This record gives sequence, C-alpha cells and structure tokens, in this order.
Amino acid sequence: MKRAFEFNASWLHGRIMAMLALVIAPLAVFSVTTSASAATKDHYVVYLSLSYSGNAWQSEAANLVKALAKTPPYDKMVELREVISGTDVQAQISAYESIIAAGADGVVSFPVSPTALNRTVKRGCEKGVLFYMYDATVTEPCAYNVSYITAGFGENTAQALVNELNGKGKIFLSRGVPGNSVDKRHFDGAMSVFKKYPGIQIVAEYYGYWDDRTTQQETAKALAAHPDVEGIWAQAGENGALKALIAANHKLVPMTGENSNGFRLGLANPDYQAKGLRGISSGSPPAAAGLAFKLLMEQLQGKREMKVHNIEYALPWIPADKVTVCKGDKVTPECNVLLEGKVPDSFVTEVFDQVLLPEISLQSATDGVPTPGATIQPLPEDAARAAANEPGINCAKCDAPANLYHLTKTKAFDAQ
Repeated sequence: MKRAFEFNASWLHGRIMAMLALVIAPLAVFSVTTSASAATKDHYVVYLSLSYSGNAWQSEAANLVKALAKTPPYDKMVELREVISGTDVQAQISAYESIIAAGADGVVSFPVSPTALNRTVKRGCEKGVLFYMYDATVTEPCAYNVSYITAGFGENTAQALVNELNGKGKIFLSRGVPGNSVDKRHFDGAMSVFKKYPGIQIVAEYYGYWDDRTTQQETAKALAAHPDVEGIWAQAGENGALKALIAANHKLVPMTGENSNGFRLGLANPDYQAKGLRGISSGSPPAAAGLAFKLLMEQLQGKREMKVHNIEYALPWIPADKVTVCKGDKVTPECNVLLEGKVPDSFVTEVFDQVLLPEISLQSATDGVPTPGATIQPLPEDAARAAANEPGINCAKCDAPANLYHLTKTKAFDAQ
C-alpha cells in the first residue's frame, strides 16, 4: 500500500506540474509579447509645455516642434498636445503634474525656473516620462537640457561691447525674464567681463522679457534718464532697443543683441553705421526646440541611447561686417538674414539648420506647418554634444569648470 501510495502521489504531482505548465506558459508568452510591443510602440503622446510665450522667439520654437510632429512619419505616430502656463512657477508645476497624470510619453518644454520644477520633473521621470528642456534648463539630473546656454553668450557679447567702446563708457543692460536660467547665465557671464573694466559704467538695468515692444518701452525710459548712454548690451528684444534709439532721434551706439532679422538688417544698414551703430548678432537659436523634439522621438523609438543629459547647441556669432542678406526664403551657410519685408523685424533667423533640421522651412517657423514633401531625417550620431556642467544652471551637485567664463568668440580688450 505504501508503494502504491508513493506511486499515486508521484503521478498526481506530475499531473499538477503539467497543468501548471499549461497555465504558466501562455502567461510567459503574454509577458514577452507585451514587453516587445512596448519597445516598438507606434503611438506616442508628447506635450509641448511652454512657460513664457508670446514673443517671436517662443512662437518660432513652438512652431518648429509642431511642424516636425506633422512631418512623416511622425504625423502618424505622435499626438502633440500644447500647454502654456505663463511665467508663474506654480502654474508650470501644475501643468507638469497634469501632464504626468495624463500618461504622457514625453515632454518638450521651455522651463520657467532651473530649480523650482525639479521635484515634479523627478516624479515624472520615475513614472517613465521623458523630459526634454530646450533653451532654458533645469538642474534635475533625470531631465535632458538642449541649450546653447553654456556656449558663452553673456561673456562673449559683453567682451565684444567692451572692445567696441575701447574699455570705457556708460551702458544699458537689457535683460530677459526674471528668475529664468537663461537670463541668469547671460547676466553672470556678462558681469564676469564688465567688472574687469572700471571704465564701464552700468547706468540702467531693466527687464525687456525678450520682447521687442517691451524692450523698446524700457529702453525709452532709460534713455530719458540717461541720454548720455554710449552702448547697450541686450538679450532678445534687441531690435526694440534699436528702435528706441531711432524714435528718440538719439545717436546710435554700439550694441550687442540676439538674432532678430530687423537687428541684423540694422547692423548692415550703411546709414545706421554712419550714425554710430556697430555690434554683434548672437544669441539663442529657436532651432534648439526642434533638436530637443527629434532627440526625444529617437529615444522613445529606441533609435538613440542618450549618454548625456546636458546637450549644447552651438552659439551663433555674426559681426556687423559679416551680415549677408539671403536671396530666398532660407538662411544658408552663405547668408544669415532675410530680405526686408520677407518676415517681421522680430523674426528670429536662427531656425534653419541644414544638418540637424533639414525638414524645416520658413513656413514651418512662421505657421507650424510641415515642409511639403519633407520627411523626418535621422539626426547625426554626434547630435547630442555634451555641455559643460554649470551649478545652478544645468546641475546642482556639481563643480563648475575652472574656465567657466572663457572667451570663445572674441578676445579681451587690451588698452595697450
């Protein structure tokens, strides 16, 4: 009986294991299949999250993302949703929370603060949301920052202005949006230069919010108080500063500014040059938003392994004597400003990039529409070039490089 019992127990154990195998096997197959389908997902929900908006730069950057999302094959796989929260930090935090709760795959965003959004961004990363910031940055390590912010706009343009003034003169500082990482980095870089020259006197400092109209108004106020100004260091909105000088019938002075079409045309204008206008067109490329979106999409599709989180976009640098008018509808390596009347003066020229964004046309930047016949082209392997760590700008617990504010586009003025 004992042997019979042992036999039956063995037989029963075998039958149970066989039955379990029949149940478990399909579950294992289902698990593998689910994982595989997730890796080859054919539909993505991506949010375009803006904080500050309304100026030409922000509109163009957003339009590039919209145009790319409508370009084949992305037009069939991306559902792009836009959220505009304004300059209030809490409003963008709330927007991020809603985006995370909605199950977004990715976010392409212009963040209003480098630090205040970190906790929410980290929570989103933990839930599998990819955060790609463009132009402005955050210090949360899980986010990706695609920006020219570390390329040295502040120090290089400040040095260029000092050089034009031979090391002395009364100047205005026209800044961007208070509290934003872009404005902070530009200002810090510029001050690292200005403080070396006792002859440089900052007689007015104001926020133009990267907007031509606001900058013109604030510059006009500064001119009324300081008509003896001899130079202007400006961020975006620089064409507004130039217009303020012209409207006041003021002598034109050396200026540094960003990439508006009107400012570049002004730098090349012989009449303006005769009245004293000299300077540099540099600054932020809206094309960084397009690069951020394409990097996000390649990562979501498993086509790119992101090895760095801080990606540097190259700094444009167009001295007055290098401004060349384009004959067509696109800025190319041979030209850098569009014909007068082709676009508004506030149009930012740095939207075209033959290597990174060959899909983009003028209408893409102005209206957010895809270029007829264009298809998404893969980014070059080296598209994600590492940016330097900058504490408080793109990282928190990190060390600044020893040559943080080194000059890359111009040389220091030598009074000798």
